[in-house]
Amino acid sequence: MLSRQRRDGGGGERLSPMLTVRDLDLFYGDAQALDGVSLDVAAGEIVAIVGANGAGKSSLIRAIFGMEQPARGAIRFEDRDIAGSPPHTICNLGLGQVAEGRQVFPNMSVLENLEMGAVVPRARAGAAAAMSRMFTLFPRLFERRRQLAGTLSGGEQQMLAIARCLMGQPRLVMLDEPSLGLAPVVVADVFRVIRALNQRDGLTIVLVEQNVAQSLSLAHRGYVLETGRIVMSGSGLDLLADDRVRKAYVGL
Repeated sequence: MLSRQRRDGGGGERLSPMLTVRDLDLFYGDAQALDGVSLDVAAGEIVAIVGANGAGKSSLIRAIFGMEQPARGAIRFEDRDIAGSPPHTICNLGLGQVAEGRQVFPNMSVLENLEMGAVVPRARAGAAAAMSRMFTLFPRLFERRRQLAGTLSGGEQQMLAIARCLMGQPRLVMLDEPSLGLAPVVVADVFRVIRALNQRDGLTIVLVEQNVAQSLSLAHRGYVLETGRIVMSGSGLDLLADDRVRKAYVGL
């Protein structure tokens, strides 16, 4: 069982993990990207996975979401084995992903991009209500709904990528480098949205970030990934206060 951490670092209620990864190995040819990675994510948590560029963070997300096939290990979502399942199956189970680089459909309108997010069977019946919810959560997208996604600013495209994922009505969302390439004021907006989705909507979030200070400040718990291995874990605030983390990743 997993002990959920309160924001003050104290112990909370005992919760079963929503997502479990055990002893995950992943190779690209002869190069090992992940080496025995294990982690847990409980319902209602924000869990940050931090580390330097090339540490294996995106490889981990891609393996969980079925985009890469691990050589060894177990991946369970809500007590169902999903290791090796295709992404569309995993998405329809309620696990969503916002990929690095946003990857919106540039020649489709904002509205059409959002509609694409609701094509999975689990989301079709509630698509209209979800669309209304997205326009409430992201009013700028409502203003731009007829505009081609490729003409949006970087921050607007990131908001669209998040909203498109949410149209699939996931219970857990993995965000891969959501602040990458964005201006500081836009990064602050993105992190405010992530906090609101967790605190107000109860969405479980896995946050993969190079922005270590902001992600650990936001997260209930975190894992530090180095050269494909988990080297530290703990509450977000405890990791942020650790001298090794601060010197290696925060520059203090």
